[in-house]
Amino acid sequence: MTDESFPPRRFLRTPEAGRYLGLSGRTLEKHRSCGTGPVYRKLGGRVVYAISDLSEWADTDVRTPTPI
Repeated sequence: MTDESFPPRRFLRTPEAGRYLGLSGRTLEKHRSCGTGPVYRKLGGRVVYAISDLSEWADTDVRTPTPI
């Protein structure tokens, strides 16, 4: 039985966020420690990522192929 009173999830933990982006959780941790990853928050001592921030980060490095 699901509780319909809760809104859809807005935040993902590191392993889930990695899967969302097609990366491993460890790769996402490396990006976080280097300051090159998506915006994150700490809720209750746990790192979480907003789905909207993950999408925005993924869209920032879009490249156009060069013609041959």
